Amino acid sequence: MDFTAALPTFLITLREGVEAALVVGIVLACLAKANRQVLNPWAYAGVGAGLAGSIMLGIALGMGLQQLQQGLPGLQMVIKPLLNVLFGAIAVILLSWMLLWMTRQSRSLKGELEGTVQSALDDTQTAGWSIFSLVCIAVLREGFETVLFVFTNVETSVAAGVGAIAGLLGAVLIGLALFGWGLRINLKRFFQIMGVLLLLIVGGLVISVCKNLDAALAAISQINPTADLCFAQDSCVLGPLLWDGSRVLSDRQFPGILLKTLLGYRDHLYLVQILAYLGFLVLVGTSYFRSLNLPASTTQKAAPSQS
Repeated sequence: MDFTAALPTFLITLREGVEAALVVGIVLACLAKANRQVLNPWAYAGVGAGLAGSIMLGIALGMGLQQLQQGLPGLQMVIKPLLNVLFGAIAVILLSWMLLWMTRQSRSLKGELEGTVQSALDDTQTAGWSIFSLVCIAVLREGFETVLFVFTNVETSVAAGVGAIAGLLGAVLIGLALFGWGLRINLKRFFQIMGVLLLLIVGGLVISVCKNLDAALAAISQINPTADLCFAQDSCVLGPLLWDGSRVLSDRQFPGILLKTLLGYRDHLYLVQILAYLGFLVLVGTSYFRSLNLPASTTQKAAPSQS
């Protein structure tokens, strides 16, 4: 198994897991402050339900993909790249939105959660279910984003699963360090570094989506020559080949495979891929770095270690 393929999922799961750990830690701290630790089991149950829901979602997607490919064996060469396009596009949109939204909301997250928990505690009859729902939705949201990323490349799903487990364990350790052991971690710097890495990883997904779209159109044209969807000589819709580094820096060998994992590098790059990659970095990257400089005078920090 290629453990290099597990690195992107590890980084994304670590970041997503730390976000979920912050929510759980803040909720537990609010319950302790209100002397309502009796509701802690509801929060833990929410964590378990969110994790179980994420796993069930992954299993359902895996079984659905397997049945789809088995049911249409003659179209497998078309279905596989089309599914990769679908999951890849959804992952790009969702992960980009998550990155921008979390960066903008992180300063006020603690205050908003405290207000939500306090409102839940005011209603003693439904307080437990409210705490459960709050934690479950937070964990399930992060898990759903990770599951989508895993399914952007079916071939590396095993390695991606290993990376997801390792990232989850790392997030648990960071959560324990913050809220259980009282260690001080610069979460602001952590999320900034992880944000830049996430930008580059998602940029690599953009390149993969373009490649899979081109492969799907080429397969359709091969199956039905009358519906020729290819417009270029080197590729169908990607334009001319601008970079061929297969002999100099192959993306199947170190260090090319590491650059492919973290930076989206490919030893064959076409015009449309390069334009899409640069366009993504300019559009989303500019919004991300602007969100880092938003004024924090009227908002609160997201983590106790930054106070």
